[in-house]
Amino acid sequence: MSRTGRRRPEPLLALGLLLAAATLTGCTKDKPHHTLRVLASPELADVEPLLEDLEEDTGVELKLDYKATADLSGPLGPYDLAWPASDRSYLLRLQDSGAPAARPESTAIMRSPVVVGLAPAVADRLRRGVPGGRLSWADIADAAADGSLRFGMPDPRRSDTGRAALVGVATAAAGTGRALRERDVSCDRLRGFRSGHTLTGANSRDLIDTYVRRQGAADALIAHESELLTLNAAGKLKRPLEIVHPEDGMVLSDFPLMLLDAGEHKAYRKVVDWLRRDETQKKLMERTWRRPVSQDVPRPARLREEIGNALSYPDRIAVVRRLMDDYGAPGSRAADHVVFLLDFSTSMRGRRMADLRAAFADLSGADPTATGKFARFYRGERLTVVRFAGRVLEERTVTVRGDGDLRALNSFVGKGGFGADTAVWSALGRGYEVATKSVADHPEQPVSIVLMTDGENNEGRTYGKFTRDRARLGAAARAVPTFPVHFGEADAKALRRAADATGGRMVDANSSSLSQAFKEIRGCR
Repeated sequence: MSRTGRRRPEPLLALGLLLAAATLTGCTKDKPHHTLRVLASPELADVEPLLEDLEEDTGVELKLDYKATADLSGPLGPYDLAWPASDRSYLLRLQDSGAPAARPESTAIMRSPVVVGLAPAVADRLRRGVPGGRLSWADIADAAADGSLRFGMPDPRRSDTGRAALVGVATAAAGTGRALRERDVSCDRLRGFRSGHTLTGANSRDLIDTYVRRQGAADALIAHESELLTLNAAGKLKRPLEIVHPEDGMVLSDFPLMLLDAGEHKAYRKVVDWLRRDETQKKLMERTWRRPVSQDVPRPARLREEIGNALSYPDRIAVVRRLMDDYGAPGSRAADHVVFLLDFSTSMRGRRMADLRAAFADLSGADPTATGKFARFYRGERLTVVRFAGRVLEERTVTVRGDGDLRALNSFVGKGGFGADTAVWSALGRGYEVATKSVADHPEQPVSIVLMTDGENNEGRTYGKFTRDRARLGAAARAVPTFPVHFGEADAKALRRAADATGGRMVDANSSSLSQAFKEIRGCR
């Protein structure tokens, strides 16, 4: 015993401590600690609890910064990796820039389709109106247009989820079965769909948090399947949402891990290999409800629903940008004002007038096809119908608030009388008078004119007089486009000239039908 009363360590104990320290040092040397900075989607906050296991097993620590936008448009310099919901918009932007930068290595980690979560009562109501009960994006758009569905969706300009949803809906609206091309988005087919967008957020987590607080503000959420399943399991909703996988296809996100700093390739491969192990894939699936990339991992019943038609993403950034521009900021875009100039000369009697009235009925919701559901009149849209013959016969304007407004408009088209002669350019002049007042009273509201005639001008203003009158209008009124519908014996050359002069486009109803022609130019400007 020393003078302090403390016992000296026994030689064997000291040796044991030294050996233990050496063992720990050896383990640390085997797995040196390495930190990677990751620009991540806000959705990926749910994987963070698993990252301690990653660090323990591989020696690599991931520091996630949840600031990733839909196309990774922010500065990437501070980051070694990026982990978005999808790398598609970023790669298109990189391709479009013409920069010599190499395409970064990217590995899919897990998958989830963008789907719709519907309040159960709303889901039941919508299914009753659909043969077979399999809902589509067209059915969602149709219900949004007639005001019977309000939905929440993240802002497509900022969110991976919102952008994938918008691409999916637009692809379904185009009806081509292929990736969107520029001509597929030359007209905005999503105006009715957009009218139901009542709840939004910068990302899907913000959207879901808002919905939990304000469940009465929307009947549906559009988000990744994984987020909606997680929300249902959290017990925060009055009633769980019913998950709908749209029949006309979905965009699939694969949550790729991207290597931004090529110098970190070795550490990146360690992380990727660990994340794609079956054991880890199972844990990711159980924690996040995302589908594993490995086919060997058994899935629970709620993840066995077939994805079906996985919609392709556009291959040009210009297409995506056009979609973003047309859609605008959710909730901020004014509804359209469309002025229809309809020929009620005596040559329209009989079958032709029946076709016109059927076309208006289709636009009012009678058309059960997918294209009809996307093209229909929608809640909030302002519609002016001018009936003309040798002069303007009658005029009616409605703002669509419900079925009663559409019935009134269809009655106006259906019961009107006929007149002698055809004053095409006088009618178009009246259309621009309506447009001039509209752009003055509601400068934020897009205005367009649809001119339908089956004959040549033989009364009223000449085309030259019309163009001189239009030239005296203000810039906003002159910018309103005209879309002539060529029907019967109308002068196609003159109508095409009017379309070209006003920035519109002529469509030929003789080669299809009036209903198809009206649908073709819906949303064009």
